[in-house]
Amino acid sequence: MKRQLFTADHEAFRETVRTFLAKEVAPHQERWEKDGIVSRDAWRAAGRQGLLGLAVPEEYGGGGNPDFRYSAVLSEEFARAGAAGLAVQLHNDMVGPYLAGLATEEQKRRWLPGFCSGETISAIAMTEPGAGSDLQGIRTTAEDRGDHWLLNGAKTFISNGILADLVVVVARTTPEGGARGLSLLVVERGMPGFERGRNLDKIGQKAQDTAELFFDDVRVPKENLLGEPQGAFGHLMANLPQERLSIAVSAIAAAEHLLEITTRYVKEREAFGRPLAGLQHIRFEIAEMATECAVTRTFIDRCVTDHDRGELDAVHASMAKWWATELQKRVADRCLQLHGGYGYMAEFPVAKAFTDGRIQTIYGGTTEIMKEIIGRSLLS
Repeated sequence: MKRQLFTADHEAFRETVRTFLAKEVAPHQERWEKDGIVSRDAWRAAGRQGLLGLAVPEEYGGGGNPDFRYSAVLSEEFARAGAAGLAVQLHNDMVGPYLAGLATEEQKRRWLPGFCSGETISAIAMTEPGAGSDLQGIRTTAEDRGDHWLLNGAKTFISNGILADLVVVVARTTPEGGARGLSLLVVERGMPGFERGRNLDKIGQKAQDTAELFFDDVRVPKENLLGEPQGAFGHLMANLPQERLSIAVSAIAAAEHLLEITTRYVKEREAFGRPLAGLQHIRFEIAEMATECAVTRTFIDRCVTDHDRGELDAVHASMAKWWATELQKRVADRCLQLHGGYGYMAEFPVAKAFTDGRIQTIYGGTTEIMKEIIGRSLLS
């Protein structure tokens, strides 16, 4: 089925993204995987190419285009290229809305130009050693000291944690428990007491720096409060649907790409004197995955359209996230199996996709949390 989501302008942007990936990412991916981190030069190259801050107003150095379809193109092409290390999706779709939507005019002029040029790399720090999808369990505190906040606590599993120059930290700013009393504070590189732990050794996405962050009496200026005091929970709930949709977009793109790779492989690989594609079981496997991808693609494209209209709610974003990422996981497993022993070799794309994609059902809210959100909406 021909997709109806994109215009000629979106497809022209797709070619720009593909050229960027071929020139600035593909030649360096193996080294980044070994180093466990990408080069800051790649971030600056992305900024020069106009791939950062797509929705940020032009006066701050951004693209000035809130059309989420451009972000979707970016996510799809990065997923197809297996370029998880250069986390522009996190930067644009997950951190960007907080800075562009909640920052004061002074904060925007201070942070957004570097955000868009690639000079300033961003991260968001929600997860803690004892608090993951449940934000009510956050223990990091920020005490009001008049002209500054005194921040103490620890975060973990923070993507861009090593490279980040700006970290949006979710902290408890009142003793009140539960979801209330949380605020967003922007911690900047070099602030005394802000330390990074080790670059965590993951099973996949090796080039993406993921770290522990520690805050020991960090003096955060009052000017670095983002949004409303004690308003973090509301801010997070407002922005999480886009984060989850962004993950879903990359998930279906990755599944479709795996299907393409595997379809080619079974046509070429022979067993028992004929191509694997000649076996009925193989044809059924391909048929099932193709159908699942086609149905999922239709739903995700509809969610992107609804999001651009301001109509995507938390429930449908949760449906998109859990279904598409679980599909990606299933397709990766089945495609690896169809590759046989070669699928288990690290140099084969299907093997990397298998390990890189496994996190998709976990970050941004686990599958179980997504089902809980949907179930509550239907049964409460």
